[in-house]
Amino acid sequence: MPSQPFLTPAAAIKDPQVPAWYALDPVWQGTTDVIPVGLPHALLAPAWQILILGDGSPTRHLQLLTGEPTEVDVIDMSLVGLDADHAPPAIAAIPGPRLRRQVWLRTASGQRLAYATSWWEAAHVDEYLQNRALPIWASLAKLKVELYRDIQGVYLGHSPELAAAFGETGPFWGRHYLFWHDHRPLTVIYEVFSPYLCRYLGPMSCHP
Repeated sequence: MPSQPFLTPAAAIKDPQVPAWYALDPVWQGTTDVIPVGLPHALLAPAWQILILGDGSPTRHLQLLTGEPTEVDVIDMSLVGLDADHAPPAIAAIPGPRLRRQVWLRTASGQRLAYATSWWEAAHVDEYLQNRALPIWASLAKLKVELYRDIQGVYLGHSPELAAAFGETGPFWGRHYLFWHDHRPLTVIYEVFSPYLCRYLGPMSCHP
């Protein structure tokens, strides 16, 4: 497999107004009004809708698709304080000061499959991410934490940084959601998936 560049968050920064994480520049986006009913198959194929719009663990889905354990490379753990950090509006539900975590999700053999950024209440992040090298799902499963994944936005868009990191051309599909635990918001997560997954899921859209 060709080597993939290791991008630090600083690689995306062109000036102080540019966020230090990899958000898509969307060509299409949907909110909570389209998520319950699903998207036209010409826009997003059924198999991809299960991954993007489903409320199951993406870490677990990726493992089942590839037949390999899903591992993470942590590329950023930064205190962002009370700053909105150019994050989805749902970040307002997470008490501050906050911590931002960025990871690549990859197979055990090294193939990058997804990128994820999450924002946590800094005072309590160690309670839930006791081993920060584990995927979030694995960390919370070990603690037997019951969660509700509240998907609030889906995106189709471009990112030159993610294109370079995945070794794939866009556009890319992404989403963001709130994790709820014990009736309280726990974290906001923003994920982008690599088109490499077409090898398992088929084309991202169904054309007539």
